[in-house]
Amino acid sequence: MTESEGGPGNSLADKLNHLFVKTEPIGRPPYTVEEVARVISAAGTPISGSYIWLLRRGQRNNPTLRHLEGLAKFFGVPPAYFFDDQVAAAVNAELSLLTALRDAKVQKIALRTAGLSAKSLESIGEVIERVRELEGLSKDASGDEV
Repeated sequence: MTESEGGPGNSLADKLNHLFVKTEPIGRPPYTVEEVARVISAAGTPISGSYIWLLRRGQRNNPTLRHLEGLAKFFGVPPAYFFDDQVAAAVNAELSLLTALRDAKVQKIALRTAGLSAKSLESIGEVIERVRELEGLSKDASGDEV
């Protein structure tokens, strides 16, 4: 899956950049490489912002397992995210959902479904699928067909 399809490419740099974009904190600027390096280093795995920058640019692509574990812990993903495409796909689907749920309009719609019957929820789901189809989008916001 490529960035234009809603997910990162397969390289370490693509996956790391995807995490920086998709885990952007609410109400403040995105994480900086220096900030990420400080947190990971404070947790016991020394790493520099410049090294993370090189990883993001693809100029370094063979970090130690400790560095991958530190990056994974910071971003809240399993270390396998960086080298197992199935794990990466599952995590990216979850990140897409979280990104969508951050949208106030999506939250408002989701909250309004509380208390509706299963049949009503199914009908709403069908309407959403039809609208997504009309707009040329996949049936599901994560990119997976349902």
